Amino acid sequence: MNFLSLFIISIICMSLVFIGIGIKIIFKKNGKFAGTCASANPLINNEGETCGYCGKKPSDCDQN
Repeated sequence: MNFLSLFIISIICMSLVFIGIGIKIIFKKNGKFAGTCASANPLINNEGETCGYCGKKPSDCDQN
């Protein structure tokens, strides 16, 4: 397999991923992804630190 065919396959795969993410944003309520706040995940934040994404403490996050 030469470089050009591998490059084209990679571009096709990446475009499918971006299309899938776009479809998910369109069909999600308010276009928000659930669970983006790292402080809401006890496996990631086991010391109770504030979230680097939104700045909230674990007790302030919505646990939906």
